[in-house]
Parts: sequence; structure tokens; C-alpha cells
Amino acid sequence: MSANGSNGDSKLCSVQARGTPTPGMATILALGKAFPKQLVLQDRLVEGFIRDTKCGDPSIKEKLAHLCKKTTVQRRYTVMSKEILDKYPELATEGSPTIKQRLEIANPAVLDMAVEASLSCISEWGRKIEDITHLVYVSSSELRLPGGDLHLSAKLGLKSDVGRVMLYFLGCYGGVTGLRVAKDIAENNPGSRVLLTTSETTILGFRPPNNERPYDLVGAALFGDGAAAVVIGADPIPGLESPFMEMNCAVQQFLPGTQNVIDGKLSEEGIYFKLGRDLPLKIEANIQDFCKKLVEKGKITTGRPEFNDLFWAVHPGGPAILNKLENTLGLTSEKLECSRKALMDYGNVSSNTIFYVMENMREELKGKTGEGEEWGLALAFGPGITFEGILMRSLY
Repeated sequence: MSANGSNGDSKLCSVQARGTPTPGMATILALGKAFPKQLVLQDRLVEGFIRDTKCGDPSIKEKLAHLCKKTTVQRRYTVMSKEILDKYPELATEGSPTIKQRLEIANPAVLDMAVEASLSCISEWGRKIEDITHLVYVSSSELRLPGGDLHLSAKLGLKSDVGRVMLYFLGCYGGVTGLRVAKDIAENNPGSRVLLTTSETTILGFRPPNNERPYDLVGAALFGDGAAAVVIGADPIPGLESPFMEMNCAVQQFLPGTQNVIDGKLSEEGIYFKLGRDLPLKIEANIQDFCKKLVEKGKITTGRPEFNDLFWAVHPGGPAILNKLENTLGLTSEKLECSRKALMDYGNVSSNTIFYVMENMREELKGKTGEGEEWGLALAFGPGITFEGILMRSLY
């Protein structure tokens, strides 16, 4: 295989005819999303954030303004609002023990968004909610017993014997982990239909800026809130279900010795994150081999694709990561447009964001039915440093 992922034959041939699902292999059958009501335009964020946190340091205002432009984000949705800060002014007070208050806000907020995204997805799927056999629920924004998986099941009216999996505190790669877990469930339980729901809010990490914690400003400039959901199952029923993507194979890998590059700690004041400056470099140094591994593991009967023969659904952790990936893999400029658009429209919404990228990708592939790329990669990176990837196949 060449450095660009090819063995000399870039012609791709799948096991099945193009657009035909492979028997027994998991497919994505529907997609939904949801957001809180508060919309924040990036060009108005600085004044509002400085006002709400009562920050009087002009250097912090200048840094935040610079970061807001650098992120390329244009708008985001947030649970945080003036009404919440009026009720809980201690959230904007340095050093206040507020984990109880934060969870009082976050737990119902992520559940409400998860319910809305799930119902939207099930509506698109077109089958009865009772036909859901398994639930995979992903969140790094809530904490309680019983977990959000049970609360979501009850709110949706899922059967009491639905098989539940709860994935907590995975961070940005959680959505692709959820896809991998749902794929395994669907392929090992014939006839099953898996609802995968992700929901996130930045409430746990909201705090007044401090020059000793520069990453707080990065979070203020980059992250947003929202939820997403997909229904996954093998052997879709013709005329009743409309699969648009097949999950061929999955790989998860962590980079030894990088546990502290993305560091998060839960405290009485909420959750603190620290992001190493070398994160984009670590991803750059390892991404090519990881993508080769995914393609080589795939069930492609003849040839291996060049990286530019693939479509790319990449979690947009930030523009620096996307730029490094694009340059290292030699991708043409349009390959990461679906990721850049999701970042622009929603910010980094942790585990949800990969689904906003996939929605953009679905529309792009649908517009090129029979002529667009058949194979692609879904990728996300997070604490560990963990790489999570799935080789996908378009069914358009």
C-alpha cells in the first residue's frame, strides 16, 4: 500500500452491488437531532460572556475575541441562559462549589434534548417505537443513578426489556464508539433495531475566565450543546426501511503515554478540562497508519482506495485538527467540507458532532446518487488519546 493508502488499484468493488445492503451487516436507517432554544451567534458571544461572568480583564476579552474568530464557528446552541444565571448566580462566581446546581440543570436538559432527537429519528425511521430492541445512550454531561439510559427509555415509552447500554464520559469520540457498540449489537442479534442517542451540554464546565486556565476560553469559544440519534439495524426491510449508510468494520486505538494530553477532572466546582497544545501533532503523527488499518480491515473484494477516493466524516474537534488531517493525508480541499460546515453551524458538540457531519454527508451523497464515493471513513478523537473509526459504505 502506498503512503496515500493505495496498492496501485484504486478501483473499489464491494461485496454487494452498489446501493444494496450486505446481508447481516449493520446499516444506519434514520437520523435525528435536537438543540436547546438558546442560539448564540459567534460575533456576539464575547460581549455576552464577559458581561455574564462579570469579567473586568481587558486582556481576557481580547483573547476570547481572537479565539472566537480562530475557531471558524459562526453559531451555537446552549442550555446556559440569562434566566439560569439569574437563578444560579454562583455559577459565574470563581471557586463556588456548584456541582449540585450544575447537575440540577444538566440532567433534565440532556434528557429533554435526547428525547427530542430520538423522537425525530424514530419519526424518520417510520416504524413503531415498540420495534426498538436496544438502546445505546452516550453523554459526558450528566451524572446520576439510575443513568440517563433508563430515564430516556421511560420517557420514550420503550419496552421494559429493551437492552440498554450507557456510555458515560468518553468525550468527543463517544459518538463513534456508540456506533461501534450499536453495530456489534445489531449484527449479533438478528432482527434487532438499536436506537443510539447522544446528548451533551457545556453546563458542567461553564465558569468565569481565569488567566491561569487558558483552556476555559477555548471551551467558551468552541463548544456547544445539542443531541443526536440514529437507528441501526442489519437486513433492512425493503419498502419499510431506508438505509443510507452501511458500517463495514470498526477500529478503536489509544496512543500509549498520552493519557494527560486531554485531561478532565470532576470537582465540586464542575468539570475542568485541560487540552495539550500537542494534541493536533499527536493526531497528525498517527492518523495515516490508523486510516490504513481501517481500510485494510475492510471487506473490499478488489483493490484498496486512495484516500481521495473516500468520503470523510470526521469529528471537527477544531480547525487545527482538520487542517492537520487534510495536509497529512493529502486530501483535496472539499473532502472535509461536511466537517467544517458542522463546526461552523453548531460548534464542537462533543459526541453529537459526528452525526451532524454525517447528516451533511448524507445530503452530499444523495445529491450524487450512483456517482459519488461509495466508501468512506467516520473518525473521531478524544481522551486517551483515543482514535475511533468506522469504514462506511454509502447506499446511494
